[in-house]
Amino acid sequence: MIEVVSPGPYASVQDLGRSGYAHLGVPRSGAADAPSMRLANRLVGNPEAAAGIELTFGGALLRFAAGAWIALAGAPCPVDADGRPAGMCAPIWIPAGGTLRVGSPREGLRTYLAVRGGIGVAPVLGSRSTDSLSGLGPPPLSPGTLLPVGDAPVTAIQVDVAVQRPIPPCAAVRVVLGPRTDWFTPGALKSLGAEPYEVASESNRVGVRLRGAPLERAREGELPSEGMALGAIQVPPDGRPIVFLADHPPTGGYPVIGVVAARDVAVVAQLRPGDRLWFKPAGSPWTTGSPAGL
Repeated sequence: MIEVVSPGPYASVQDLGRSGYAHLGVPRSGAADAPSMRLANRLVGNPEAAAGIELTFGGALLRFAAGAWIALAGAPCPVDADGRPAGMCAPIWIPAGGTLRVGSPREGLRTYLAVRGGIGVAPVLGSRSTDSLSGLGPPPLSPGTLLPVGDAPVTAIQVDVAVQRPIPPCAAVRVVLGPRTDWFTPGALKSLGAEPYEVASESNRVGVRLRGAPLERAREGELPSEGMALGAIQVPPDGRPIVFLADHPPTGGYPVIGVVAARDVAVVAQLRPGDRLWFKPAGSPWTTGSPAGL
């Protein structure tokens, strides 16, 4: 059992999400930076889909009733393992009754904690993820929350340390235009990649809101609601884009000017307020098509 003494600014249980329910209006949810969640799990010998803890801006203090192997990946934070310094991206032993303190990240936004055996909260629709939009899954962590730990896997811990990609304060992410480019002026398409946007403080697990040049519409009126993909760049009437993250709604009524390439969504998820985001074409010049294979 793990006791949450302090969860930091925002912490939740996450795995790789509840797929296959979008047609019923259920968001996928799951880790906003899935590659970091997968890496943390591999470091303790878990299946990649095991549930862990997603920390936002670090700041957590946890107490372990039994000894446990843990690992952290994602935004790099100072780590104190029961009174001794420890590192990111490596297995760490926490003794019975010991504590884990995670400081604030030097860069990036979200840090992932994997525990050997996984977090064993009850699954909802096949996932243990907290969904901040729909309220499905366990509630966000709070002081006094007790988290069960599952049975340790048969697979042994085989890695001492792993290298993780750096988190840039100005990220260039690839975009495939569409499907609603006809709702925007030619000038808006040029503005999208002309200069960086700044991440606004209103951003969350649903989407990253951006400040910068507004994207001008070529059409008036409302767009009927349609399906939304992870990484969709939706543009509300004020013209300032929003990049959808893990808790995005399955449908939306604002036009989508483009979609961030699947492998770059995790980069967007690590941007903190004030960081910059530069959209780059997936092809040259801007191309249309599916981002799934990029």
